[in-house]
Amino acid sequence: MTIQYTPRGTCSRQFQIEVEEGVIQSVQVVGGCDGNLKGLSSLLKGMKVEDAIPRLEGIRCGTKPTSCPDQIAQALKKAL
Repeated sequence: MTIQYTPRGTCSRQFQIEVEEGVIQSVQVVGGCDGNLKGLSSLLKGMKVEDAIPRLEGIRCGTKPTSCPDQIAQALKKAL
């Protein structure tokens, strides 16, 4: 399954997440903090969706009410 997601309230403009049998295969992000998001994408690869969501959900970026990790969690909910 490929999830295309447009995040809200972040610097990132687009996520493309590949999920197979409940496991994250890849996360590609357009925009945002390049190094941090490459690291996050690498850490998520091979993780179960059900494990990733609670780890990412609710993380804030500075004073913003959301963050790229929080928005990735919202996108991953579509895979459940």
